[in-house]
Amino acid sequence: MKDRVMKFMVGRNGNDQLNAFLLIVSVVLLVLGLVLGRPLQTLFRLLAFALLILIYFRMFSKNVFRRQEENGKYLRIRYQVFAKLKAFKERWVQRKEYKFFRCPACHAVLRVPRGRGKIKIVCRKCGDTFIGRS
Repeated sequence: MKDRVMKFMVGRNGNDQLNAFLLIVSVVLLVLGLVLGRPLQTLFRLLAFALLILIYFRMFSKNVFRRQEENGKYLRIRYQVFAKLKAFKERWVQRKEYKFFRCPACHAVLRVPRGRGKIKIVCRKCGDTFIGRS
């Protein structure tokens, strides 16, 4: 039986990170449907069922190149989200020692020490200067 499944899956996409994420979303939708009550229950069940169909479609698809592109897009978006969360966490930890400004010209984030009063801030990226109160 194992050999038959292996032969069937040759040339197919299989499971990837996007499928795992879609599976988690479908389970969350099912749980929300149970918690929220009757009118939304049907909607959430239908959405979860549609996601499960999409997962199986992606898993058994023979268009591996297209599925890898989809997974790559998902991974890039996930990386961007986690990078922004990490930057927010770092700024939150450093909020007592430093004050953060945005450069008016290039919108880069600049960090200056707190308690220095009114200071001239020079952007390291574009060289623009502006006045800020630390």
